[in-house]
Amino acid sequence: MPLPIDLLSRPAREPIRRWVLRAFPRPDSGGIDYDQPAGDAGLFGPDSATWRVHADFPGMLAGGLAALSLQTLHPLALAGVWDHSNFRDDLLGRLRRTTAFVGGTTYAPRAPAEALIARVRRIHAQVAGVGEDGRPYSASDPQLLTWVHVTEAYSFLQGYRRYSHARLPAGAADRYYDEARRVAEALGARQVPASEREVEAYFQRIQPDLAFTDRSRAVLDLLWRVRLPVPAAGLSRDLFLHAGAALLPDWAAQGLRRTPAQQLQARLAATALWSIAPVFRAALKDGIASRACRRMGVDPGQLLHWH
Repeated sequence: MPLPIDLLSRPAREPIRRWVLRAFPRPDSGGIDYDQPAGDAGLFGPDSATWRVHADFPGMLAGGLAALSLQTLHPLALAGVWDHSNFRDDLLGRLRRTTAFVGGTTYAPRAPAEALIARVRRIHAQVAGVGEDGRPYSASDPQLLTWVHVTEAYSFLQGYRRYSHARLPAGAADRYYDEARRVAEALGARQVPASEREVEAYFQRIQPDLAFTDRSRAVLDLLWRVRLPVPAAGLSRDLFLHAGAALLPDWAAQGLRRTPAQQLQARLAATALWSIAPVFRAALKDGIASRACRRMGVDPGQLLHWH
């Protein structure tokens, strides 16, 4: 049985706030002003499903880690990371940059959000090579962009469902997928699934292209050893990684060769994160989602409700 939020949050709120911001600094460190200009809705706006789903920190962090695990199953997508990324030396930095991109494209005003997308497109244009099996790859390949987007959107939505303490109304999942594909398409993805049914069909189609390789294992080993600059870093990491693994579809858990013991750990971590998730929410009331709401002249509390 979870502890009541009023008992949990008073002693825990500020320490949690401090360690979250140290581990994942606010995306405005790159100069984005989330407070101005007033009335600029950015790419989505406060009535969107995207603002609601992405406002939930526990679900987003667990979902992001689930997406990273899923992405290791695509040999060509993994080849680009393997050949062109410094993930071996700075995996935490990569997580921070991904967090900054998702936060910025979700909540920043339109101009800086579009600038973030343009910057990533320029980076992708320089990432190309040959995979282990001899096939060429490019980070600008619409099919690879679609894979990365779908794994992220699916995992974020599952994280929201599992840890937000909110019930998605009918049609909300389809709204989210239909909105979130705007960023993927702006990056160059094509034929991006726009509904829950289309996402399920996409995963069915792509499974023959996936494989668990030595590279998959190496990246996952690094992920499971990453040190967050926070108190109880190993415990924090394991909680979110296992809670993220609980979000994986059954076919992906099998493909990643997760053992029965690991799957039990995932279920236990999911229960634990669900119990403490409200503490994270209370600790991060001044985050970029709240600032974006104030920019639009709306109460940040409205992101807790669907209409």
